[in-house]
Amino acid sequence: MRLTGMTAPMVLDGPMTGEWFAAYAEHVLAPTLRVGDIVILDNLPAHKVAAARQAIEAAGARMLFLPPYSPDFNP
Repeated sequence: MRLTGMTAPMVLDGPMTGEWFAAYAEHVLAPTLRVGDIVILDNLPAHKVAAARQAIEAAGARMLFLPPYSPDFNP
């Protein structure tokens, strides 16, 4: 999500796994990222897989994780 709206939506019928998140990061999210972007994530273990980090960082963006147990920060 950007100030201009959503940029990389995806609907998944089932649980988010590391494998699914890595595929999303590589094929859906990374192509929309620009150098210097920050991807804000909660602490779901699936969000911490190396392949997702590699795809995001290869696009010139970085990952920033919310503090644990902070549901007020989730959109």
